[in-house]
Amino acid sequence: MAEERYYATGKRKTSIARVWMKLGDGKIIVNKRLIDEYLATETARMIVVQPLELTNTTGRYDITVNVKGGGYSGQVGAIKHGISRALLKISPEFREPLKKGGFLTRDPRIKERKKYGLRSARARFQYSKR
Repeated sequence: MAEERYYATGKRKTSIARVWMKLGDGKIIVNKRLIDEYLATETARMIVVQPLELTNTTGRYDITVNVKGGGYSGQVGAIKHGISRALLKISPEFREPLKKGGFLTRDPRIKERKKYGLRSARARFQYSKR
């Protein structure tokens, strides 16, 4: 009998996290490294486990994450989003607390493109009268 695995994709900025969850003892592995090795700050680790704490499933599932693209905070947000969506597949009753916490909403904010004739997306070059 094959063990049941739950898969979900989380996104944030330009980061994409593929998350697999299965029953276990609470190990979180990100890109083949333990979460403590991959995520340097305690704040980032806290953000990643927020959906688990909200649904009282901390330590019940082994989580394997493959994340790529973007930067540090984008990857952390993508992992959190992916874990939230995987929890939803495990049990539909988690939907209400996760939705209330705002964990199921994909954060649409991405970097605005640079426009021609400008220094960046909105900043202009300094005007010189003389």
